[in-house]
Amino acid sequence: MSAVAMDSAAAEKPPEARRGWPATRILGWTLMLFWGAVAGGIVVYLVEVWNPALFDRYFPAYMSGLWVTLQLVLISIVIGAILSVPIAYGRMSSNRWLGGFAYGYVYFFRGTPLLAQTFLIYYGLGSFRPQLEAVGLWSFFRDAWYCAIFAFSLNTAAYQAEILRGAIQSVSKGQWEASKALGLDRLKTLRLIVMPQAMLVALRPYGNEIILMIKGSAIVSIITVYDLMGETRRAFSRTFDFQTYIWAAIIYLLIVEVLRFVTERIEGRLTRHLVRR
Repeated sequence: MSAVAMDSAAAEKPPEARRGWPATRILGWTLMLFWGAVAGGIVVYLVEVWNPALFDRYFPAYMSGLWVTLQLVLISIVIGAILSVPIAYGRMSSNRWLGGFAYGYVYFFRGTPLLAQTFLIYYGLGSFRPQLEAVGLWSFFRDAWYCAIFAFSLNTAAYQAEILRGAIQSVSKGQWEASKALGLDRLKTLRLIVMPQAMLVALRPYGNEIILMIKGSAIVSIITVYDLMGETRRAFSRTFDFQTYIWAAIIYLLIVEVLRFVTERIEGRLTRHLVRR
């Protein structure tokens, strides 16, 4: 065998697999064992302090709060999705004024805490009661429920607009050019060609946004909306039993897992044609 052939064979030889326990593997197993121990400790604690009377008394209140949470998130997500369309269009527009307004909107609502936005709407606009009464909007802004929906809708609209913009721009320009060559106008191209592909890209981010909204909805309890966290705080204030918060955490965790599972199933269903068989 020539020297060239030997050098080629040596170059093509795959590296040997690393054996033993590298630092990253040790760290990973350590963290898994730690969180496993935490979860086991919580289970043991709940078993030891289980109080059937307490559960029977506050379980209906938890379900009522859960229903309020789901309503808040669902309504906000739908309104935000509607608002995100013109905002995403503005972000992609070549018009300087339209693009600047859309950029400023997204920059503000993504760059400030949702809690601060909720306070600005509920407490801040409440300072302008005479002006709001003059235009007939005081009945809306004096209600914490409507203020929460308003704040959450504006917030999620900014995030959904960026998700939609990124998904549309991820579709190659060749798709637009091919549709134009076939004689399709821009609206048909967007509806029939671009959006079906963009939605596949946007599905996971949309699922993450809904999950973030579910977890972020807990802040509305501060403005007297009795959602799941609001009912949890009320139950704790009457019992001073820490397990009331653990129940709430478990319910939130179950909601997130259900949403994650549904998102994965929808994605798997829509991308089944991409799976190599």
